[in-house]
Amino acid sequence: MIDVLVVDDDFMVARIHRGFVERLDGFRVVGSASTGEEAVACVERLRPDLVLLDLYLPDMFGLDVVTRIRAARHDCDVLVISAAREVETVRRAVRYGAVNYLLKPFGFDELRTRLEQYAARRNSLRATVVSDQADVDRVLSRSGSHSTTPALPRGLSAETAELVERALRQHSTTLSAAECASAVGISRVSARRYLEHFADTGRAAVSLRYGSAGRPERRYSWAS
Repeated sequence: MIDVLVVDDDFMVARIHRGFVERLDGFRVVGSASTGEEAVACVERLRPDLVLLDLYLPDMFGLDVVTRIRAARHDCDVLVISAAREVETVRRAVRYGAVNYLLKPFGFDELRTRLEQYAARRNSLRATVVSDQADVDRVLSRSGSHSTTPALPRGLSAETAELVERALRQHSTTLSAAECASAVGISRVSARRYLEHFADTGRAAVSLRYGSAGRPERRYSWAS
């Protein structure tokens, strides 16, 4: 269960956002605050996992709340919900570690998408075991802090790409598209697309296996 603190100076808006969160499985609202000082006190008392933080508070700017809770060594995540559209404000929110930035006004589906993304990323990070640099890069990419992975072409998903990468890493020998498809549980055509993407970006090596007739078979291995 992910505990959420709702921070907004407008009582009605806070109640709407609370209702949105409470409609989602796996989330629960543990409190609300209408000022920066209240928000800091609530984080200290309630220890939420995630703060839905408005920026325009009556006593301080929302990002100053982040500074206060970090200084107090609270490691809760922050999702900014604000009408502030200034580029520098968005940049500051990112620098302060916001997991997302949602512009007001928004509907339930928009918030649900971002909360579900947050939950999936959080669960994935908690399950990650770091054994090499690639794992470190993957953790940073998921956290939004850094990315060393080239963007995927349209139609390819990060989740399936990770499964294909894992299949390549776990095999000491080369894999064909058909063998990769069987290991991952996708079609051979789809496996070939991911494998060719890895080859094009230099993360997989390609070799050819010649048979008695027909085209040579393309074999793939993870580039060390």
